[in-house]
Amino acid sequence: MPPRTRITREMIVGAAIEVVRQKGFENVNARTVAKELRCSTQPVMYHFETVENLKRAAYREADRMHSEYMIDVPKDQDPILGIGLNYIRFAVNEPQLFRFLFQSGYAEESNLLEMIDSEELAPVLSAMQEGSGMGPEQTKNVFLTVALFAHGYASIIANNGLEYDEKLIAEHLTRAWNGAVLASQEEKL
Repeated sequence: MPPRTRITREMIVGAAIEVVRQKGFENVNARTVAKELRCSTQPVMYHFETVENLKRAAYREADRMHSEYMIDVPKDQDPILGIGLNYIRFAVNEPQLFRFLFQSGYAEESNLLEMIDSEELAPVLSAMQEGSGMGPEQTKNVFLTVALFAHGYASIIANNGLEYDEKLIAEHLTRAWNGAVLASQEEKL
């Protein structure tokens, strides 16, 4: 008889992510995750005392994945435009994960102004600042404008309300970014 596969916490979180991708965050429970792992619910409940704890762990993993996805910008592309487009592409490619991250109520921050100072966003802001040459406060101000614009597009796309047209979206993001940079420069004066 072959030895039993040890089900780890990481495997369970990965299976929960797959359930979210396939069926939505509403369907994450011990049974659906165990089915994904082809095991009983016992290992799931051993590692996570409650389904709520499991969902929170899956949320953190989805958030980490989203951050990595956003900052993976080609070297020849403007970092702010690239990050904005990647934010929207994530919603196109991973609509269920996008909804989990931004429409489920699992975010620790209750609004964008709280999120701007979170440690999870630090790598994104750092990449934007490095690529644009702006200072930290100017980067945050520009990010807020571009993020609101990109989030609107991404939300509509993730909820099947709009077709993804990268050229058009890139033009709109560029305008939003240019306007935000101009406005932040005027604030300095």
